[in-house]
Amino acid sequence: MARPIARVLTLLELLQSGSTRTVTELADRLDVDERTVRRYVGHLVDLDVPVESVRGRYGGYRLAPGYRMPPLMLSDDEALAVLFGLVAGRRAGLATDTASETAAAKIRRVLPDRLRGRLDAVLGSLAFTDRAGEAVAPESAVLLAIADAVNHHRPISIRYTAVDGRRSERTLHPHGVVAHAGRWYVTATDVTAGEDRTFRLDRVTGARTLPGSFEPPAGLDPAKRVLTGLATAPYQHEVTLRIQGTAEQIHTRLPASVAIVQELPAPSGAAPETERWSRVELRVERLDWLPAVLASLDLPFVIERPDELRGLVEALAERLTKSARRRCGTE
Repeated sequence: MARPIARVLTLLELLQSGSTRTVTELADRLDVDERTVRRYVGHLVDLDVPVESVRGRYGGYRLAPGYRMPPLMLSDDEALAVLFGLVAGRRAGLATDTASETAAAKIRRVLPDRLRGRLDAVLGSLAFTDRAGEAVAPESAVLLAIADAVNHHRPISIRYTAVDGRRSERTLHPHGVVAHAGRWYVTATDVTAGEDRTFRLDRVTGARTLPGSFEPPAGLDPAKRVLTGLATAPYQHEVTLRIQGTAEQIHTRLPASVAIVQELPAPSGAAPETERWSRVELRVERLDWLPAVLASLDLPFVIERPDELRGLVEALAERLTKSARRRCGTE
């Protein structure tokens, strides 16, 4: 490659850092004089790369938003990081399969052979602990419309399909967008029903902004609301426990999306760090997994309900006792 062309491409790479670069800095990095830097900037502008001049003491050049994306200059590590991010994003439900695959294909097409071989080696040896197919990405148009309404406090109308297949059109005051466990949610005031709700974005088939605006509630935590909603969803069993431990300790085995933990006041005169108890509430479809989780907490606990859980814990304790007493060569 001719050296002036290489320097023009290097200039583009420097400007893509996102910050303003002074003429002096660019001249030093390119090993040319300031007049040549200005000529190289002119070449980029002729190629429709949106470079703008920034005046003032700390002025220089920077890339401005343009009508099309300029060619990207990525180092080997940056290209690999982007491709790994696309793979992880698809697995986590942060991008649609089509969008991530086409973006990855465009980057892979321009990779040198040596780098493409390194990428294939990593992807060929990479394993995921989560099960494929659980992540569900929303439609891009839906996500962008709802996120814009959240930022500008605008009401929206959505077409929604419930878990039982019922379809409805609702007017929402959206409060926040949350990504959790491979799915996207929007927390909102459902104006149609007159209550606060959480909706899965992959079940929204259309969203349009409505005229007007609203004032969001003060101190709202959308992520906490989503986790609380998941923890209080209707299931077959309602479980109430008292566990001697803090919320932080309990959430190591029972995450916020599964259990609601309320720390209780310590008894008068007791040491809070050793006597602190918490009330734990869960709604679960099955109880058989809970005894082992409670045992793994290694904290004293009291079962308030249901009695069926008490029997399962006793059965686990008996099995553990038998195993502990068993000797090699005995049945």
